[in-house]
Amino acid sequence: MSGTARAQLRQLARDPVLFVLLMAIAVSIAVFVIYPLIKVLLASFQVDGAWSFAGYAELAERKLYRNALINSLGVGALVGVIGVAIGFVNAFVLTRLDVPGKTLLHYLTILPIISPPFVSAVSILFLFGFNGLVTRQLLGLQDFSIYGFHGVVLSQVFTFAPIAYLSLRGVLASLSPTLEDAALNIGATRWQAFWKVSFPLALPGIASAFLVVFIESMADFGNPLVLAGAAFPMLAPQAYLEITGSFNLSRGATLAIVLLIPSMTAFAIQRYYLSKRQYITVTGKPTASTSKVVSPAAKWLLYGVALLFALLVTAFYAVILVGAFTKVWGFNYAPTIAHFLYVFDVGFESVKDTLVVALVTTPVSGLLGMLVAFLVVRRNFPGRTALEFGSILSFAVPGTVVGIGYIMAFNAPPLVLTGTLAILVACFVFRYVPVGIQSGIAVLRQIDPAIEEAAQNLGATGLTTFRKITLPLIAPAFFSGLVYAFVRAMTAISAAIFLVSANWNLMTVQILNQVGSGRLGVAAAFSVVVIVIVLVAIVIISSLVNRWSRHTSMVRF
Repeated sequence: MSGTARAQLRQLARDPVLFVLLMAIAVSIAVFVIYPLIKVLLASFQVDGAWSFAGYAELAERKLYRNALINSLGVGALVGVIGVAIGFVNAFVLTRLDVPGKTLLHYLTILPIISPPFVSAVSILFLFGFNGLVTRQLLGLQDFSIYGFHGVVLSQVFTFAPIAYLSLRGVLASLSPTLEDAALNIGATRWQAFWKVSFPLALPGIASAFLVVFIESMADFGNPLVLAGAAFPMLAPQAYLEITGSFNLSRGATLAIVLLIPSMTAFAIQRYYLSKRQYITVTGKPTASTSKVVSPAAKWLLYGVALLFALLVTAFYAVILVGAFTKVWGFNYAPTIAHFLYVFDVGFESVKDTLVVALVTTPVSGLLGMLVAFLVVRRNFPGRTALEFGSILSFAVPGTVVGIGYIMAFNAPPLVLTGTLAILVACFVFRYVPVGIQSGIAVLRQIDPAIEEAAQNLGATGLTTFRKITLPLIAPAFFSGLVYAFVRAMTAISAAIFLVSANWNLMTVQILNQVGSGRLGVAAAFSVVVIVIVLVAIVIISSLVNRWSRHTSMVRF
């Protein structure tokens, strides 16, 4: 260990509580993030208990697995292109153009983010399934099948385009329209001003958004499991089927590693683009950000695209709501509350279990995210970069890989957690805390450390400084971390489906089971309950964080 590292450790050891917390966080990341991934990697090289490359050789030889890889990559790329195109248009319209109803359009656009990721698949079955409202009732089609490539792409675009929109919204809002005005003033056409000025400045953000959507598509589990069908295999559901259907843990692990490679590669590239974006800043930006590169005709055309997507979102959720109150979709449209009675009777245990998991996960994830951000930005210690990387690593790992890793890591001594509340909480905390960490880091880097140094000079410990000074200052990031943790705990499926048990079940798994059983009305009712709980929780969390932030500010000053 170098002299600098020893000096940093001695400095940190002067605050024993913070030092113990740092050690506990480092050990937790090693146990709940690194260790499961190592178990998956090792298992992929074992066949019948012996070390072998036969698993990978079999993947290359069997057409089923080759097709699963090709299909996943193809769908990911196409969903990335279409999702980013829709996200860019929506972000451009809502940040750069003067159009009516911006606030409503914004909330409609991001609505899919706060619902289970495969609600779109259920909506698509209601609309375009064999007894769908559009295909069977309106068009009278008898043999139309939504299953396969087109169904998966449609459901994933609907699910992940809002993520691209949120990513690009900040990028486009930060671009100064004066640059476009300057290009127009020296004779450039509107198209030239956009293509030569605006688009290059937004390109790193576009590339970053594409890679995020690509990662989400590759990792998606619910939509392909519902809509891909046997004729269109994909990696994530295939890995699940190998474990639960064929009971072949080694082959499932091998498929998980194959799924992990493109996701990790895209994540690494996305992080590179994100770091490059930090150097692209425009100062002196006017408060008004209305673009003149769009003609009136183009303006209303783009607005029409954004409006169409919002209408599709509305239609998808309306059909879920109607389907939840419909007796048998496609045959008997009589209104009923039987599906909700089932949810709060037979399915009530899963409702309760989901709420317990989410309520335990949310504060732990929120506080852990802010604490890690505080340590990474405000403290120097050996392994700081490794701690940051390890803490965000699980965000790049597909949920299927995480679920398989947790089965392998915690199904035998020294740490047996299978079937318990602890394994679900640990999975959700360490899988979704990276969003809070990155939000906290971004905010902390904008706050002058002299504020915290003043508190320490007056005798406050590092933990007291974090609790009474830092945490109130980063309340917005804390709120985003809490909301994200709660939403994902309520809506996650890809990792959770491997970890549920008779003692602890989740509503998302129930939704998937009901779809598999053909009980779409019950699946819709569960979906409505999840969405309502999430919306109520967001309002409550926002209110609590605002009240706490105001209270701590009054106490300090």
